[in-house]
Amino acid sequence: MDAFNGTNLESLFDVVTKTASANGTGIDVSAYTGIGQVILTSAAGTGTSPTLDVKLQESSDNSAYTDISGATFTQITDAAAALEGITLDMDAAKQYVRGVGTIGGTTPSFTFAVELIAYKQILT
Repeated sequence: MDAFNGTNLESLFDVVTKTASANGTGIDVSAYTGIGQVILTSAAGTGTSPTLDVKLQESSDNSAYTDISGATFTQITDAAAALEGITLDMDAAKQYVRGVGTIGGTTPSFTFAVELIAYKQILT
């Protein structure tokens, strides 16, 4: 049995280099089911005392977003690159999900990506 058969990859933040806080694109997750895995990858930050905080938000209308409880990654600093995953209950999530990156420090810069791996429902 292929453990990845039927999984899909959605980008909540394409690989980007950011120097200021930003919101990712809202992704319609209404066709997904079960437990998804959200992966954050980041190169070490540059600048003076750079920090990157990434969290997930959800929305029913792709307009008004609220934080998803417990869907926050560990803060990244200039110390080292990071790779971290958190789980997301796709059945409990609202229709749209996005990543939010908050960047701090003096002249900070981070290259990072946030990816969702989840199963799509098979409707017959």
